[in-house]
Amino acid sequence: MTAPKTQKNGADVDKFLAGIADEQKHADCLSVLELMKNITGEPAVMWGKAIVGFGSFHYRGKTSEGDWFPVGFSPRKQNLVLYLHCILEEQTALLEKLGKHKIGKSCLYLKRLDDIHIPTLKKLIKKACKSPAIAGAEID
Repeated sequence: MTAPKTQKNGADVDKFLAGIADEQKHADCLSVLELMKNITGEPAVMWGKAIVGFGSFHYRGKTSEGDWFPVGFSPRKQNLVLYLHCILEEQTALLEKLGKHKIGKSCLYLKRLDDIHIPTLKKLIKKACKSPAIAGAEID
């Protein structure tokens, strides 16, 4: 089995976020940082060079095994990406209320926080923290 390329590390989260040149994206990241800290009760930790994660769990998949975070985010060029380990395509009721977004399997793509309903985002983050996949740590 292979380990994931993206690993938890000791890089400084504040320094990483301070390097975001786009003012709107920087402000959105600071808001998401506080939101995820408050909901998870976990400190923010860098994973790889560009992901801020909260918490950790061990998983075993068909071809890989390692540690990952239940919730996190990354300021990408096109979008603010939120990593929510709750199988987003199954969260249709919440996603309908969320506002302007796109999804991948466990990724929520946002242009800006002003486009979404924050109380609904909080519910999605809470779901990701309590995901059955995390409790069982078996991932396909």
